[in-house]
Amino acid sequence: MRGAVPSGYFKAVENGVREAAESGVVAGYPVTDIKVTFYDGSFHEVDSSEMAFKMAAIFAFREGIQKGRPVLLEPIMHVEAVLPEEYLGDVLAQLSARRGEISSMEPKPGNAKAINASLPLGEMFGYATELRSATQGRGVFSMEFSHYAPISEETRKKFFN
Repeated sequence: MRGAVPSGYFKAVENGVREAAESGVVAGYPVTDIKVTFYDGSFHEVDSSEMAFKMAAIFAFREGIQKGRPVLLEPIMHVEAVLPEEYLGDVLAQLSARRGEISSMEPKPGNAKAINASLPLGEMFGYATELRSATQGRGVFSMEFSHYAPISEETRKKFFN
């Protein structure tokens, strides 16, 4: 900050940036993993107010984020499905249909296989029922958060257009 704006307005600018980040610019989701630097501004004795600085920060934030070409991220889950080997083909097809990426398959005791895969969380809803149906109730799975990844253009169009 170069001193053109009195320090009493810094909090209003910060609040404006936080508010704009919380409401996001892509599909209304919050903006994360950013750094904002307030490096200059102007002040007028009559026209300046906390609300004016807050609104200016909101508009500047939105404009800057749009210029940075933001992307929408989705949570990716690590999934392990354990099932009898005889159902392997059906379960692999299910996971692939849910945008799954198979990373490995391991033998398990009792003629079973463990499939390790990464899938978007949004694709996992209803999977327990589908797995039980495909394996006659003998398949189980567990999942845990892995990371966030940009959504594909196809997925964005499917859900946000």
